[in-house]
Amino acid sequence: MPSYDLVGKVKVILDEQSFDSGFTKREFVVTTDEKYPQDIKFECVKDKCSLLDAYSVGQNVKVSFNMRGNEFKERYYVNLTCWKMEPADEDAASVPAGATTSASSDRPPIDQYQEPEDNVDDVLPF
Repeated sequence: MPSYDLVGKVKVILDEQSFDSGFTKREFVVTTDEKYPQDIKFECVKDKCSLLDAYSVGQNVKVSFNMRGNEFKERYYVNLTCWKMEPADEDAASVPAGATTSASSDRPPIDQYQEPEDNVDDVLPF
C-alpha cells in the first residue's frame, strides 16, 4: 500500500474515541498551505493515538499516512490513517503542501503549472 505525506498547519485536534470493541481512534485536521488551502481530516488508531499528544493547534507538521477505502451499505468511505507525524522544518513549510508519493514527487504541484503562451508556434490544427 503506498504511503503519502502532507505538510500543513494543525487546525483541530479532537479527543480520543473508545468503542465497545476496544478500538480507539483520534481525529485531527491539518490545513494545507497552498493557493487554495484545504482542511484535511486524518485519524490515528490504536497505539498511534498518542502521536497527537506532542502537538498543538497552529503547529506546522508533516503527516505520513495511508489512504484506506471501504464500502458499507452501498456507500463509499475514505479514511486517511496517520502512522507518523513530525514537526515540519522551515523548508517544508515554505513548499506548497499536498499529498505526494515517491513516484509523483518529481512532478510540480498542480498550481505551479503555467498557462501556455499565446505566441506558441506548435498550435494544434483543431
